[in-house]
Formats: sequence, C-alpha cells, structure tokens
Amino acid sequence: MKIAVLSITRHGVALAGRVVAALPGARLHAPRKFAVEAEAAAPGAAHAYDGTTAEEIGRLFAGQDAIVAIFSLGALVRMLAPHLESKTSDPAVVALDDGGRFVIPVLSGHLGGANALAGRLAAALGAQTVLTTASDARETIGVNLLGRELGWTLEAGHDTLVRASAAVVNDEPVALVQEAGSRDWWRNHANGRRGPLPANVTLFDRLEEVDPERFAAVLWISARAMPEAYAARLAGRCVIYRPGADA
Repeated sequence: MKIAVLSITRHGVALAGRVVAALPGARLHAPRKFAVEAEAAAPGAAHAYDGTTAEEIGRLFAGQDAIVAIFSLGALVRMLAPHLESKTSDPAVVALDDGGRFVIPVLSGHLGGANALAGRLAAALGAQTVLTTASDARETIGVNLLGRELGWTLEAGHDTLVRASAAVVNDEPVALVQEAGSRDWWRNHANGRRGPLPANVTLFDRLEEVDPERFAAVLWISARAMPEAYAARLAGRCVIYRPGADA
C-alpha cells in the first residue's frame, strides 16, 4: 500500500515518525516549516510540502491507498469533503490525535481497509481504536468482508448487501450456509473476532436445509449455482460467497 502520514504540528511530526516506522513503505508529509523535524523523525521517508494542508490532502487523496492524518478530525473532514467520490474508490483515511491515544477510521473503513489499518496502528502505538461501523463495534459479521482475506469473491447487489448487513447488526435471524471453502473464517475475520458467532446467526451445511421464510437474510458460501427453487424465494436477501479452489 502507498500510505501517506500527514502531520501539521511539531509534536505530531514526532508521532508521525513512529507511525511511518510501523507501516513499511509509508512516507511522512509535513509543512515546509517542519522539514528538519520531519527528516529527523523519518529519515529518507519525509516530504516537506509548500502551500496549504488542504491542497496537500487533495494531492494525496488522488494518489495514495491510505492517509493517516495526525490532526483534528473536524478539520480533516472539511478537507476531505471536496474529494469524496465512492467507498469503492476512495482511499482509506485514519485520524490520529496529537497525543497518539486514539486511532479513528474516517473513510473507507471496510472496503478500503481503514479499520484494519487503525487496528495495526493501535497495536503499534499502544493506542485505542475508535470503531464506528456497527459490525466492527459489535464484533459481528461484516457482510461485505466475509472471507475476503481468504480470497473469496462476493455476488450481491448494493441493496442486497445493505439489507443483509442490517439484518446482521440488528439481531434479525440470519442463516449462514457453508458448502465450500475454509471453515477457519471467523477467528481470522477482518479486524479479528474474539467471541462466539452471534446468536442471531444459524449455521447450515446445505442451502436446502434453510426455510427462507424464517430468515431476514441468507449468507451462502458455495461453488454451485443457485437452485432454481430458491432463486425467487431468496431474491434480494441472499449474499453469495465464492471460495477459490484453495480457499
């Protein structure tokens, strides 16, 4: 990943050096007036920029996979606003306070990896992550991330994903059917899960075991085509995951 660590205060620049050290390949970006401090904090990986921080954010937004901003969350939001496009294309953005106490995913938490990046930083700095996405805050299934780190692909439209995600986080009955793929997906789930599977999720080995009328959503992990008898009954409520041959 191309990661830019951006800081605008002297103390923040020192902290940014620790962040760069924890993220291989990351570069520290600081205003020109802190050029000496930036180079000392991240030797060979520092860039001193001219102009405003808002202008630098614009340049970084277009060319980086992730941005770690060590300054006010409110100021960061105002600077990001003109550049927002889509959660499928926007870079991951994480905010970190000047004291290095709290790490807050701001943008592209799931698809862009900001939540996972925040977890890495918290572990490296001894900081506290502040997760606001419901599935992560409650340590339940992230529907759009299930099996992602195992190489699984996902088949579902936006509305179906929203409906299934809402069912999971709102404790509605959800069927999870696993016919293929590694069974080791919960403990290794994105951002890590420590507890048991949520009580509202019922496991099945075959789709034919599921009564669609009993469940608000069905998460189906399989290599086969949807049985015709189930296609209409699960329309708009089924997210399909396709494990690879070795996943």
